[in-house]
Amino acid sequence: MKDGEKLTEYYPIFLKLKDKLCLVIGGGRVAERKVLSLLKCGAKVKVISPELTPKLKDLFEKGEIIWEKRPYKKGDLERAFLVIAATNDPVVQEEVFKEAEEKNIPCNVVDKPEYCSFIVPSTIERGELVIAISTSGASPALARRLREFLETTFGKEYEIYLSLMRRIREKILKMELSSEEKEEKLQRLALSPLPIYLKYGDFELIKTILEKEGFSELISDFFSSDKASKDT
Repeated sequence: MKDGEKLTEYYPIFLKLKDKLCLVIGGGRVAERKVLSLLKCGAKVKVISPELTPKLKDLFEKGEIIWEKRPYKKGDLERAFLVIAATNDPVVQEEVFKEAEEKNIPCNVVDKPEYCSFIVPSTIERGELVIAISTSGASPALARRLREFLETTFGKEYEIYLSLMRRIREKILKMELSSEEKEEKLQRLALSPLPIYLKYGDFELIKTILEKEGFSELISDFFSSDKASKDT
């Protein structure tokens, strides 16, 4: 590190949790939010708690989560990929964190940064676009305000835009062009006003860009009058 350069406490990362065993200690409303976010990522979720919210109980009855109806005990983290403690019991919070540290399991104890080996950022999701915001635990309230601000900047049109850009990228990579030409084409489209045109429904301008860049075949896929009106 250079002199005077501040050490960053957290390393930004996106984890793939599909089919990974993730534990949630606690069965209240905070635990419910954590469980839902883990399920959205395809995680295999186990909840350890004497009680569950109605929503969590419904998920258990549908077979979408595993529930062990009891308090946490040492050894519960065995084979876990990740653990979140959503309980207000300070003794349990500390015990969960200690066991996670012993077993080298990433751990987050809600609202207790001193018992966290990772923190969960405030996020904005627009289809394949995910924007994560963190203040490194300094001010979760500010992270929420920044998220609310960015939500107005990145609207639902970005869901269509990212889907379109994925298809465009796939086609460009298959073209018989040099690496430099492919990169130039990708950059040009990434800097184009496509999101703005999508936001305001300027479909003729979108078609003009796609035709100019040689992607006329994508027009009917994305911008039939019915699909476009529904998506926007």
